[in-house]
Amino acid sequence: MEHARDLIIVVDDDITNLTVARHSLAELYDVFVAPSGEKLFTLLKKVTPSIILLDVEMPEMNGYQVLEALKEREKTAHIPVIFLTAKIDPESEIKGLSLGAADYMTKPFSRDLLIKRIDLHILFEKQRKELLKYNLSLESEVDKKAKTVIELQNAILRTVAELVECRDDVTGSHIERTQHYLRMLVDYLIEHDVYADELSSWDIDLLIMSSQLHDVGKISIKDGILLKPGKLTYEEFEEMKKHTTYGVEIIRKIERNTSESEFLQYAEILAGSHHEKWSGKGYPYGLTEEKIPLQGRLMAVIDVYDALTNARPYKKAFTHKEAIKIIKDGLGTHFDPRIGEIFLTHEKDFEINKTPRKEYKSPNKKLSMTVNAVTNIIGIHGGREQDRVERLKRLLEIFIGAMLKHDGYRDEVASWDTELFLISAQLHDVGKIAVKDNILSKADKLTNDEYEIVKTHVDFGSEVIRRIKDNIANGSLLHHAEAVAGSHHERWDGTGYPHGLKEEEIPLQGRIMAIVDVYDALTTDRPHRVRKTHKEAVEIIMYGRGTHFDPGLVDVFLEYEKEFEESGAMITPEENYNG
Repeated sequence: MEHARDLIIVVDDDITNLTVARHSLAELYDVFVAPSGEKLFTLLKKVTPSIILLDVEMPEMNGYQVLEALKEREKTAHIPVIFLTAKIDPESEIKGLSLGAADYMTKPFSRDLLIKRIDLHILFEKQRKELLKYNLSLESEVDKKAKTVIELQNAILRTVAELVECRDDVTGSHIERTQHYLRMLVDYLIEHDVYADELSSWDIDLLIMSSQLHDVGKISIKDGILLKPGKLTYEEFEEMKKHTTYGVEIIRKIERNTSESEFLQYAEILAGSHHEKWSGKGYPYGLTEEKIPLQGRLMAVIDVYDALTNARPYKKAFTHKEAIKIIKDGLGTHFDPRIGEIFLTHEKDFEINKTPRKEYKSPNKKLSMTVNAVTNIIGIHGGREQDRVERLKRLLEIFIGAMLKHDGYRDEVASWDTELFLISAQLHDVGKIAVKDNILSKADKLTNDEYEIVKTHVDFGSEVIRRIKDNIANGSLLHHAEAVAGSHHERWDGTGYPHGLKEEEIPLQGRIMAIVDVYDALTTDRPHRVRKTHKEAVEIIMYGRGTHFDPGLVDVFLEYEKEFEESGAMITPEENYNG
């Protein structure tokens, strides 16, 4: 099948010139002719040429005017135009090119040269269209991927917030409800022009998303206080109050490991100020009135409303009417009176509108930032986990690079999204968030019972990731995370945990992490022992070949173990994992 020929329109008021042009070009192109600018535009209603050859000196509408009219129309603006003219002065050529002509040729001209110019500009235009099409396709793919990653990010963040909530033994979805109430309250404040100027300067979507972390500091409160069914003692309440400052510390630690500061600024403010009171009798800083950040004053109202209307271990749920009375009585003492009045004006909506709105997502946040947030929270709970995952990431990069050079593993590893694997691998110990501090931080050797509790972090980590998958459309993005979290403590001989898988029943991701995780554990200090040398760690891994570890992967490790040693040399003493 022959390719369609390019269409050329020649515009000239001289019939002889049109005839010569048609005969000169008809062998290579489909040629239409127009004796004037007006006829050209009539012709353009029916056809779209690949290029236009345009005379300058024509009556009624000269070539410059025709070109200007072409550029003003979206349909014709990108059609290349070559001026063919007897005007040989530089000023005329400059004018034509300035108006957007693709080229300028003076009469008489060489037929072969004209054909070369025509082919060149047609090629340029085709390449421009292809580039535009590619860019639009790329932009669409980037937008699609960004949307998917943001969905995953929010699911991870929401799941971590729910884990905090589970430790607090709070029934129902406190995090989800307070997000919903916060959005409602912000909308009503804007509607009534209350604090509207300040609110309009915020990224409201980021505020709503960051509100999930307002109680993140509870992860550092001991179970005996957090889960106590009765009234807290004075000392216990003083400790409970520290969850606000603990939350600020956690978020500031995350800030040090990410450039995504706007999201974390909202989270830090909410965590540190939602228990302040208008009268100055709140905590942790005893701020008064408008010295309390507006974010904290908003959260104070909805947090109390939700706490009152839902059961807690130490109380039954209040009715909506009882909760409204308490909030009304607290205007000007506990709560910002202007915010409280708006809340009371719409209080019926808060009672009946229990279905949370669609999650609000910010399109410019990265999944890796959220994973860093998760690992930092684990680190606060049990050790310097973020430092550890940074080391593991460096070691995994070396290992993956080595496996891509080996026939036995190249094909499978090459099929992975390596960046996604490296991000996902950071969640391998996410289940530690469920293990009590006194076990994670124990300086002595664990008892058998304590070790059995630690082993539960694998199943719990898998459960965390399954929860995240339930909250996103594309659960396949968590394939690596699920495989690593659930299998990195399995052993080649089947004596590992939690499922006793053996050999290639163990996912490759877990077999890789088993070696890297053990190497890192051996070469860093722990509360119960000092680090081993690189040489000692290599000998232990060699000894585990075929029992603990995949023998083929051990061979890969041994071939590149010097790179592991050099990577370890980059670790400063301050980075030593202590958990």
